[in-house]
Amino acid sequence: MARITVLYFAHLTERTGTREEQLDLPADATAGSVRKFVESLHPKLGGTLATCRVAVDEEFASDETVVHDGQTVAFIPPVSGG
Repeated sequence: MARITVLYFAHLTERTGTREEQLDLPADATAGSVRKFVESLHPKLGGTLATCRVAVDEEFASDETVVHDGQTVAFIPPVSGG
C-alpha cells in the first residue's frame, strides 16, 4: 500500500472541492492509475484530467511512472494566455 498526496490546481480545485488530499493506493500504482482513480473518486472532473500534465514530486512524469509511498502527485491543467 502506498499513501500519497494529490495536489489540484486551478479549476480542478473547484471540481474536487479541495486543493490536496491523501490517498491510499496499491503499491504498484502509476501516475496513470492515480489519474483514473481520482476521476472515479471525483465524478465532477468529467474527464478533465486527460488534458492535464502530471507531476510526481515536482517533476513532470508520464502515466507509466510508478508512484511510491510518501510521494506527491500533482495534476496541472493547461494554461492559456495572451
